[in-house]
Amino acid sequence: MSQAAKVLTLDGPGGAGKGTISRLVAERLGWHLLDSGALYRLTALAARRHGVALDDEPALERLAATLDVEFLAEADATRILLEGDDVSREIRTEQAGDAASRVASLNGVRQALLQRQRDFRTPPGLVADGRDMGTVVFPDAELKVFLTASAEERARRRYLQLQEAGVDASLSSLLKEIQARDARDMQRSVAPLKPADDAIELDTTSLSIPEVVERLTEWLAQRGLAPET
Repeated sequence: MSQAAKVLTLDGPGGAGKGTISRLVAERLGWHLLDSGALYRLTALAARRHGVALDDEPALERLAATLDVEFLAEADATRILLEGDDVSREIRTEQAGDAASRVASLNGVRQALLQRQRDFRTPPGLVADGRDMGTVVFPDAELKVFLTASAEERARRRYLQLQEAGVDASLSSLLKEIQARDARDMQRSVAPLKPADDAIELDTTSLSIPEVVERLTEWLAQRGLAPET
Protein backbone atom coordinates (compact mmCIF):
# COMPACT_ATOMS: atom_id res chain seq x y z
CA MET A 1 0.00 0.00 0.00
CA SER A 2 1.49 3.30 -1.07
CA GLN A 3 1.65 5.81 1.78
CA ALA A 4 2.22 8.57 -0.82
CA ALA A 5 -1.34 8.26 -2.08
CA LYS A 6 -3.90 10.47 -0.35
CA VAL A 7 -7.32 9.07 0.49
CA LEU A 8 -10.81 10.53 0.81
CA THR A 9 -13.26 8.09 2.36
CA LEU A 10 -17.00 8.42 1.80
CA ASP A 11 -19.02 6.15 4.05
CA GLY A 12 -22.72 6.01 4.71
CA PRO A 13 -25.93 4.07 4.09
CA GLY A 14 -27.26 3.11 0.68
CA GLY A 15 -28.97 5.92 -1.22
CA ALA A 16 -26.99 8.76 0.37
CA GLY A 17 -25.38 9.52 -3.00
CA LYS A 18 -21.95 8.04 -2.30
CA GLY A 19 -21.54 6.33 -5.68
CA THR A 20 -22.28 9.28 -7.94
CA ILE A 21 -20.51 11.77 -5.70
CA SER A 22 -17.41 9.59 -5.35
CA ARG A 23 -17.13 9.23 -9.11
CA LEU A 24 -17.55 12.97 -9.72
CA VAL A 25 -14.98 13.94 -7.05
CA ALA A 26 -12.48 11.36 -8.35
CA GLU A 27 -12.98 12.65 -11.90
CA ARG A 28 -12.49 16.27 -10.80
CA LEU A 29 -9.28 15.46 -8.92
CA GLY A 30 -7.91 12.89 -11.35
CA TRP A 31 -7.82 10.34 -8.51
CA HIS A 32 -8.59 6.64 -8.55
CA LEU A 33 -11.96 5.32 -7.40
CA LEU A 34 -12.87 2.37 -5.18
CA ASP A 35 -16.49 1.22 -5.11
CA SER A 36 -16.12 -1.21 -2.21
CA GLY A 37 -19.80 -2.10 -2.22
CA ALA A 38 -19.40 -3.51 -5.72
CA LEU A 39 -16.95 -6.10 -4.39
CA TYR A 40 -19.54 -7.39 -1.91
CA ARG A 41 -22.25 -7.35 -4.57
CA LEU A 42 -19.93 -9.27 -6.90
CA THR A 43 -19.16 -11.82 -4.20
CA ALA A 44 -22.87 -12.37 -3.61
CA LEU A 45 -23.54 -12.66 -7.35
CA ALA A 46 -20.66 -15.11 -7.79
CA ALA A 47 -22.11 -17.15 -4.92
CA ARG A 48 -25.48 -17.36 -6.67
CA ARG A 49 -23.86 -18.34 -9.96
CA HIS A 50 -21.79 -21.06 -8.28
CA GLY A 51 -24.54 -22.37 -6.04
CA VAL A 52 -22.97 -21.17 -2.79
CA ALA A 53 -25.32 -20.36 0.08
CA LEU A 54 -25.09 -16.86 1.56
CA ASP A 55 -24.44 -18.31 5.02
CA ASP A 56 -21.62 -20.65 3.92
CA GLU A 57 -18.80 -18.50 5.24
CA PRO A 58 -15.81 -20.73 4.27
CA ALA A 59 -17.02 -21.08 0.67
CA LEU A 60 -17.85 -17.37 0.41
CA GLU A 61 -14.40 -16.50 1.77
CA ARG A 62 -12.77 -18.60 -0.96
CA LEU A 63 -14.94 -16.95 -3.61
CA ALA A 64 -14.09 -13.45 -2.35
CA ALA A 65 -10.37 -14.20 -2.37
CA THR A 66 -10.39 -15.43 -5.97
CA LEU A 67 -12.98 -13.19 -7.64
CA ASP A 68 -12.35 -12.80 -11.37
CA VAL A 69 -13.30 -9.12 -11.63
CA GLU A 70 -12.46 -6.20 -13.90
CA PHE A 71 -13.41 -2.54 -13.41
CA LEU A 72 -13.36 -0.69 -16.75
CA ALA A 73 -13.54 3.10 -16.41
CA GLU A 74 -15.60 4.71 -19.16
CA ALA A 75 -16.82 8.21 -19.92
CA ASP A 76 -19.65 8.53 -17.40
CA ALA A 77 -19.66 5.23 -15.54
CA THR A 78 -17.60 2.19 -14.60
CA ARG A 79 -18.25 -1.07 -16.45
CA ILE A 80 -17.85 -4.13 -14.23
CA LEU A 81 -17.03 -7.62 -15.49
CA LEU A 82 -17.43 -10.81 -13.46
CA GLU A 83 -15.75 -13.84 -15.02
CA GLY A 84 -15.81 -11.97 -18.31
CA ASP A 85 -19.52 -11.07 -18.20
CA ASP A 86 -20.72 -7.46 -17.98
CA VAL A 87 -22.71 -7.37 -14.73
CA SER A 88 -22.78 -3.58 -14.29
CA ARG A 89 -26.59 -3.47 -14.19
CA GLU A 90 -27.17 -6.83 -12.54
CA ILE A 91 -25.26 -5.94 -9.37
CA ARG A 92 -27.23 -2.70 -8.89
CA THR A 93 -30.60 -4.33 -8.25
CA GLU A 94 -32.23 -4.24 -4.83
CA GLN A 95 -31.88 -8.03 -4.65
CA ALA A 96 -28.13 -7.73 -5.22
CA GLY A 97 -27.86 -5.02 -2.57
CA ASP A 98 -29.70 -7.13 -0.02
CA ALA A 99 -27.50 -10.15 -0.76
CA ALA A 100 -24.37 -7.99 -0.50
CA SER A 101 -25.46 -6.74 2.92
CA ARG A 102 -25.79 -10.34 4.13
CA VAL A 103 -22.40 -11.35 2.72
CA ALA A 104 -20.75 -8.24 4.20
CA SER A 105 -21.75 -9.32 7.71
CA LEU A 106 -19.34 -12.29 7.51
CA ASN A 107 -15.88 -11.64 8.93
CA GLY A 108 -14.18 -14.16 6.64
CA VAL A 109 -15.46 -12.37 3.54
CA ARG A 110 -14.46 -8.96 4.87
CA GLN A 111 -10.93 -10.18 5.63
CA ALA A 112 -10.63 -11.77 2.18
CA LEU A 113 -11.52 -8.46 0.50
CA LEU A 114 -9.56 -6.16 2.84
CA GLN A 115 -6.18 -6.21 1.09
CA ARG A 116 -7.82 -6.13 -2.34
CA GLN A 117 -9.48 -2.86 -1.32
CA ARG A 118 -6.26 -1.40 0.09
CA ASP A 119 -4.45 -2.19 -3.14
CA PHE A 120 -6.56 0.49 -4.86
CA ARG A 121 -4.56 3.10 -2.92
CA THR A 122 -2.16 4.35 -5.60
CA PRO A 123 -0.91 7.86 -6.50
CA PRO A 124 -2.05 10.50 -6.93
CA GLY A 125 -4.94 9.63 -4.64
CA LEU A 126 -8.03 7.53 -4.02
CA VAL A 127 -11.70 8.25 -3.39
CA ALA A 128 -13.05 5.24 -1.47
CA ASP A 129 -16.80 4.71 -1.31
CA GLY A 130 -18.33 2.26 1.16
CA ARG A 131 -19.53 1.61 4.67
CA ASP A 132 -16.29 1.00 6.57
CA MET A 133 -13.71 2.83 4.48
CA GLY A 134 -12.82 5.33 7.22
CA THR A 135 -13.23 3.00 10.17
CA VAL A 136 -11.51 -0.18 8.93
CA VAL A 137 -10.02 -0.10 5.43
CA PHE A 138 -8.30 3.32 5.46
CA PRO A 139 -8.21 4.48 9.10
CA ASP A 140 -5.37 6.90 8.25
CA ALA A 141 -7.24 8.64 5.42
CA GLU A 142 -6.56 12.38 5.12
CA LEU A 143 -10.29 13.21 4.95
CA LYS A 144 -13.19 11.07 6.11
CA VAL A 145 -16.78 12.00 5.33
CA PHE A 146 -19.94 10.19 6.43
CA LEU A 147 -22.76 10.92 3.98
CA THR A 148 -26.32 10.31 5.04
CA ALA A 149 -29.89 11.31 4.22
CA SER A 150 -33.29 10.43 5.61
CA ALA A 151 -34.54 6.94 4.79
CA GLU A 152 -37.53 8.50 3.04
CA GLU A 153 -35.32 10.62 0.80
CA ARG A 154 -33.04 7.69 0.00
CA ALA A 155 -36.05 5.56 -0.94
CA ARG A 156 -37.36 8.37 -3.16
CA ARG A 157 -34.01 8.66 -4.95
CA ARG A 158 -33.87 4.93 -5.54
CA TYR A 159 -37.46 4.92 -6.79
CA LEU A 160 -36.66 7.65 -9.33
CA GLN A 161 -33.54 5.78 -10.49
CA LEU A 162 -35.57 2.64 -11.11
CA GLN A 163 -38.30 4.60 -12.88
CA GLU A 164 -35.73 6.16 -15.20
CA ALA A 165 -34.36 2.70 -15.92
CA GLY A 166 -37.84 1.48 -16.79
CA VAL A 167 -38.07 -0.79 -13.74
CA ASP A 168 -41.34 -1.03 -11.81
CA ALA A 169 -40.93 -0.45 -8.09
CA SER A 170 -42.96 0.27 -4.97
CA LEU A 171 -41.84 3.29 -2.96
CA SER A 172 -43.16 1.78 0.29
CA SER A 173 -41.35 -1.50 -0.38
CA LEU A 174 -38.10 0.33 -1.14
CA LEU A 175 -38.40 2.25 2.12
CA LYS A 176 -38.86 -0.96 4.10
CA GLU A 177 -35.87 -2.57 2.35
CA ILE A 178 -33.66 0.44 3.06
CA GLN A 179 -34.68 0.52 6.72
CA ALA A 180 -34.03 -3.22 7.09
CA ARG A 181 -30.62 -2.94 5.41
CA ASP A 182 -29.69 0.04 7.58
CA ALA A 183 -30.55 -1.92 10.71
CA ARG A 184 -28.56 -4.96 9.56
CA ASP A 185 -25.53 -2.88 8.58
CA MET A 186 -25.51 -0.88 11.81
CA GLN A 187 -26.08 -3.86 14.11
CA ARG A 188 -23.63 -6.36 12.60
CA SER A 189 -20.81 -7.38 14.92
CA VAL A 190 -18.08 -6.94 12.30
CA ALA A 191 -17.33 -3.40 10.98
CA PRO A 192 -20.78 -1.96 11.69
CA LEU A 193 -21.95 1.05 9.70
CA LYS A 194 -21.00 4.14 11.69
CA PRO A 195 -18.99 7.35 11.22
CA ALA A 196 -15.29 7.21 12.04
CA ASP A 197 -14.46 9.18 15.17
CA ASP A 198 -12.72 11.84 13.05
CA ALA A 199 -15.22 11.86 10.18
CA ILE A 200 -17.25 14.88 9.09
CA GLU A 201 -20.95 14.03 8.89
CA LEU A 202 -22.86 15.51 5.96
CA ASP A 203 -26.63 15.16 5.58
CA THR A 204 -27.46 15.27 1.87
CA THR A 205 -31.25 15.16 2.25
CA SER A 206 -31.72 18.72 1.01
CA LEU A 207 -28.50 19.07 -1.00
CA SER A 208 -28.02 18.58 -4.72
CA ILE A 209 -25.20 16.42 -6.07
CA PRO A 210 -23.22 19.46 -7.34
CA GLU A 211 -23.56 21.10 -3.91
CA VAL A 212 -22.15 18.03 -2.17
CA VAL A 213 -19.29 17.72 -4.66
CA GLU A 214 -18.44 21.39 -4.12
CA ARG A 215 -18.52 20.98 -0.35
CA LEU A 216 -16.15 18.01 -0.47
CA THR A 217 -13.79 19.78 -2.86
CA GLU A 218 -13.64 22.76 -0.50
CA TRP A 219 -12.79 20.51 2.45
CA LEU A 220 -10.05 18.82 0.42
CA ALA A 221 -8.64 22.20 -0.61
CA GLN A 222 -8.61 23.36 3.02
CA ARG A 223 -6.37 20.38 3.79
CA GLY A 224 -4.09 21.04 0.83
CA LEU A 225 -5.32 17.93 -0.98
CA ALA A 226 -6.97 19.68 -3.93
CA PRO A 227 -6.68 22.98 -5.80
CA GLU A 228 -8.74 25.89 -4.54
CA THR A 229 -11.95 26.27 -6.54
